[in-house]
Amino acid sequence: MQDTLSQTFSALADPTRRAILARLRTGEATVSQLAEPFLGRMTLPGVTKHLKVLERAGLVTKGREAQWRPCTLNAAPLKDAAQWMEEYRVHMEASLDRLGDYLKTITISTDSTTSTPDTTDDDDRDA
Repeated sequence: MQDTLSQTFSALADPTRRAILARLRTGEATVSQLAEPFLGRMTLPGVTKHLKVLERAGLVTKGREAQWRPCTLNAAPLKDAAQWMEEYRVHMEASLDRLGDYLKTITISTDSTTSTPDTTDDDDRDA
């Protein structure tokens, strides 16, 4: 069995599942409502499989109201993924800052060793 973070990233890897999550950001929706934009490209059972992946990852919760199955977004796994990525973002920014500092020192040392060419006009020297 995969760890929670791996399940989250695996679920987010598919554009259909990301679109479903984007729709759920606006509020609760039934399976039929979630499937509607995709029915030209896939079947209702296909959309249901995507929903099951999202459920297993803990990103979607399905309720029960009579014959309806309203789905809601569960943002907790997204927060965990964002926190994990934040640690790497901080590391990468620090690395880029160090690279920027190094490039400045190279530019300064290159500028100081380069001689500047004489820019006076030949006509000015003869006058």
